[in-house]
Amino acid sequence: MMKQTLIIFFLILISCKNEEKTQNDEQTEANKTSEIVIDQSVTTMWNSYIAQNPEFKNTELPEFDFFHNNKEDAKRLAELTANKKKQASSGLLSLYKQYNLDLPKVGSKQIITDFDGKAYAIIENKSIDTIPFNQISKEYAQLDMGTDSEPLKKWKKAHWDFFKNFLAEIEKEPTEDMKIVCVRFETVWPK
Repeated sequence: MMKQTLIIFFLILISCKNEEKTQNDEQTEANKTSEIVIDQSVTTMWNSYIAQNPEFKNTELPEFDFFHNNKEDAKRLAELTANKKKQASSGLLSLYKQYNLDLPKVGSKQIITDFDGKAYAIIENKSIDTIPFNQISKEYAQLDMGTDSEPLKKWKKAHWDFFKNFLAEIEKEPTEDMKIVCVRFETVWPK
């Protein structure tokens, strides 16, 4: 009887160790996939910015992200931002609500990257408005598109197509009066 009890105890012990190892392996794997890889250029840019603006030395690294959903457009828009031609961005209010995201805040900074995470610019939000799609102004469209050649026409086409494709994924359609979160920003770095 003692021998059987020892064997059962031994099997339980081995089973628990294997289960613990499996859980640890799963947690390690989950941590690897949830880790955010930061391109060195992001921290280098932020450190350069705070070296010239020491009042921000105790500020955490701001969010960093790219504009658009593909490599070519993300790089083009990052370059326009760095060159201070693009000074606005647009998002769907309904998507902020659907994904329970906070709206951008005036004064917050963001590091703009290309699709691969390479830093191009630091922006600071100057104003946030919610405007129906069909009431976007030519002036705002020019700030968002970074061009003065038919900016409103280009803005409407580009954003309608973008929003239509995105909304199709959740089986919704864009409307002329859909609310757009309009963020005007200033490129604060590079100077």
